Amino acid sequence: MARAISNRRSSEGIPMHETPSSRWSERTAGDDAGCLSRFPAPVIALHCSGADGGQWRKLPGVLGPRYEVFTPSFIGCADIGPWTGERAFTLADEARAVIGLVDALAAPVHLVGHSYGGAVALKVASARPSAIASVTLYEPSAFHLLRQVGNRGRSAHAEIEAIASAIGAGLVSGAYQSAAAQFVDYWNGAGAWAALRPAVRDALIRWLPKAPLDFRALIEDTTTIGSYGRISCPAHILRGEYARGPSRLIAEILARTLPRTTLDVLPGAGHMGPVTHQSEVYACIAGYIRAATHSERPADHVRSKAA
Repeated sequence: MARAISNRRSSEGIPMHETPSSRWSERTAGDDAGCLSRFPAPVIALHCSGADGGQWRKLPGVLGPRYEVFTPSFIGCADIGPWTGERAFTLADEARAVIGLVDALAAPVHLVGHSYGGAVALKVASARPSAIASVTLYEPSAFHLLRQVGNRGRSAHAEIEAIASAIGAGLVSGAYQSAAAQFVDYWNGAGAWAALRPAVRDALIRWLPKAPLDFRALIEDTTTIGSYGRISCPAHILRGEYARGPSRLIAEILARTLPRTTLDVLPGAGHMGPVTHQSEVYACIAGYIRAATHSERPADHVRSKAA
């Protein structure tokens, strides 16, 4: 079950979401029996950098009527607008509206996130651990973890710093197309930018000024590895078989850190698996969420399991 979200800004410029929260607050302890039919379980799905909430438009149809899917867009998207610039942008600024949505729903929330959205989901879950029913993340870009794990992490951190610097330099010089191409080809492979439809390239160029803010927020976030140990709900990490080195390492770190975690590898997929392998990824997400909801074992949608 999907519900459109009306996005607005507070007087402080923070993206807000108007949601039908009153019907959640009417629930009492005596309502547990049969509550799923009357109160669909909320799912918040968070998109990757360069996309918007529409990335997840087909997920409600896969999950079915027992779930209500919210797909907010992030700062920098056309329906939200740019960052206010009142201070240095942080991951907490991005997470604030999602935390507000979790609080408004007043029911255990299933969080889903891809790439940047995965890192925001971790920020939300660490801020509201008791309010989260499950977390499902596809290659979460929690780059701040890389500098906390020794030599291997430093090498991966340097790789991310290099691509962030290249994109920033392109923006400063006005070489927007080149900067966007570097961003897309890094995550998708050489030639991916050239293969995009012109309308998609134009949309990415319009979004591009947000890219350095996303990278800085992800790299400089101060959350420690140990802090994520507070996320006690079932957590499911997915990565593609062809994940970039930094994404692969982050998935391994989280699999070791989150108390109740599975780490699965999607054959044939890369960083953009939720787009290029949508049916397989959505089947995994649905299986994980249903298992967390009903205490069932997830269906074996993924053939290759991480060691």
